[in-house]
Amino acid sequence: MDNDVSAGSTTTIVGRLALGITLLAFGLGYTDVIDGVSAADAVSIAQYVGGVALFVAGLMAFRDRDTVTGTAFSALGALWFTWAVSVDDQVSANAAGLFLLLFALVALSLALAVGDQLAKGTYGLFVVALVLLAIANFAENDGLAKVGGWFAVAAGAVAWYAATAMLAHWPTVLPRRAAGRGVTATG
Repeated sequence: MDNDVSAGSTTTIVGRLALGITLLAFGLGYTDVIDGVSAADAVSIAQYVGGVALFVAGLMAFRDRDTVTGTAFSALGALWFTWAVSVDDQVSANAAGLFLLLFALVALSLALAVGDQLAKGTYGLFVVALVLLAIANFAENDGLAKVGGWFAVAAGAVAWYAATAMLAHWPTVLPRRAAGRGVTATG
C-alpha cells in the first residue's frame, strides 16, 4: 500500500467525520457567518454526534487495541457531551473559559500524541480555537470568539477532509522533500 494514501479503519473514519461535523457546527456558531445561528444551536450535534458517536467510536477503537484513537475519541466525546448538556446552565464567563482551557489541554495532548499529519492539524487548530474561545470568555470579547470560531471551522474542515480522504483513498500526508541541496533519494 502506498504510504501517502491510506484506507484507514472504519472506526477512525466515523470518528473523524463525527469530529469534523461537530467542529464545523460549533465553529460556525461562533463566527456569526450564518444569520441567526449561534454556538448554542450546535448543542444537538455536539451532544449526539460529538458526544455519543465519538465516545462510541472511542470504545470501538479500544476494542481494536488502538489506544491513541480510543483515547482521543472517548475523551473528546465525553467533553463534547459535557459541553452540550451544560450549555444552558447559568455559569460565569470565567467558569466557561476554564472549561474551554481544560478542553484545550486535552486537545493539546492529542495533538502531541497522534502520528498522522491530518490528526495533528485537526487537534492543533482545535487547541488554538479553544484557547481563543477561553480568552474570549475571560475577557468577554466577541471579536476574539469569532476568530476562535474560525479556527474551529478550520479544524472541522481538516477532520472532515481526513475522513473523506480515507474513504476516497486520497493523499493523507504531505510529500516530504529532500533535506537539502545535493541530497538524493534512492529507490
